[in-house]
Amino acid sequence: MTVEKTRTKLVDVARQLFAKNGVEDTTMNDIALASKKGRRTLYTYFKSKEDIYMAVVRSELEMLSEYMQMVAQKDISPEKKILELIKTHLESTKKVVFRNGTLRADFFRDIWRVEAERKHIDVKEMQVFRQILTEGKEAGVFEFDDESMTAELLHYCLKGIEVPYIRGQIAVQLDEETRWRYVQKIVYGALGVK
Repeated sequence: MTVEKTRTKLVDVARQLFAKNGVEDTTMNDIALASKKGRRTLYTYFKSKEDIYMAVVRSELEMLSEYMQMVAQKDISPEKKILELIKTHLESTKKVVFRNGTLRADFFRDIWRVEAERKHIDVKEMQVFRQILTEGKEAGVFEFDDESMTAELLHYCLKGIEVPYIRGQIAVQLDEETRWRYVQKIVYGALGVK
């Protein structure tokens, strides 16, 4: 097995154990046994449980970034693309949290460590938003002053509603189609869609 495949396998096994048992109740020995690798091999790749935990967080965040990139590459209009990016951001974040079971408590409890790890992903996401905003402005679809500021605001607005979105607390009395119509009105209004 190559070095990268071994590292990826160790991270995936750790993620599964953290999701099932929690970070606190998972030992390095548990990870070594479940991955069918020796402790020496595990410690070759990761110095501590904290180190492998942060590798799990990084891999989950990278997955979110990849989803956003896939949407950005689609051959659809800028106004449809921006809405799909928003939905992808929220749905992917929700999926990661639900997929990780017990790990989600550690994500929320260790939010400052997760946020520190997330900084480079945030930068990538703002670049994707800026790219689509520029595309829409150049096509004459969007009308606003500053792509960078608009991309940053859009990104931080999304981060601000992640937790209520994940918990299903946003417009629970409305069906999904109606909720997304409201999102469309707000976003299109802010972007000056003609």
